[in-house]
Amino acid sequence: MRVTIFGATGLLGRSLVQEWVDDEVSGFGSKEADIRDPRQIAEVVRHTRPDCIVLAAAYTDVDGCESDPALALAVNTQGAIHVAQAAKDSGARLLFLSTDYVFDGAKTTPYETDDPRSPRSVYGRSKADAEAAIARILPEFCIVRTSWLFGIGGRCFPDTILKLAASRPAIDVVDDQRGSPTYAVDLARAIIQLCRARATGVVHATNRGECTWFEFAREIVAASGLPTDVRPTTSDKFIRPAARPKYSVLSPRSLQHYGITLPDWRDALARYIHARESAPRE
Repeated sequence: MRVTIFGATGLLGRSLVQEWVDDEVSGFGSKEADIRDPRQIAEVVRHTRPDCIVLAAAYTDVDGCESDPALALAVNTQGAIHVAQAAKDSGARLLFLSTDYVFDGAKTTPYETDDPRSPRSVYGRSKADAEAAIARILPEFCIVRTSWLFGIGGRCFPDTILKLAASRPAIDVVDDQRGSPTYAVDLARAIIQLCRARATGVVHATNRGECTWFEFAREIVAASGLPTDVRPTTSDKFIRPAARPKYSVLSPRSLQHYGITLPDWRDALARYIHARESAPRE
């Protein structure tokens, strides 16, 4: 199988390139292929002739999207449309990475794939609009929603917490937002299996289990052996430009349909910390 990855230099993209073996994989970052330019994307697809395209490129600065909605729309929505059109023109399948932010967070039980989209932020709207557009363009699409992504080689919550904990005796973390942390390596492995299974429709893919950001941070600090005190607080003490879902746990039912179950988030965190400690210092 020939695979083309857009967003190959991002947090997930790097893991996809590293984990994807036994197939012919071509990876492109934004410098090589800007998804805002449909001609660039069409040329890349013509050159690589993929059986499957994975679109992991996105503008993921949630607060930045609030201050620059035009950029969010250009990358996350219009960019996705460009890639979907190129996939349709070439006969390739498309797997599009989406987010828990397409939901409003008002539920108290895990979101199913057919729950209505109701985003509360510019970022969430840009991804929700992309989902709808892709479904119109391609008869057989695969949209993979994930949440709370972390991994080596980019900005993520565990990296931020570890840097803060190394320099402060105590840190305050919100305890009223609940979701499922997802390790980029585990998500990449699931995506590879979904592509090989020719998965269609919407799939939710996260590590097993759920927690609040406070519980996640407490586990991060404990696993690292740092003495920092992690204290719970509320979202109203940390006002941010973009609204965050209070609850964004995604049901694993759609992923289990393909016989895929991801490890518990605590297991994933332990592997992340080991990989982080083993990585060469820049």
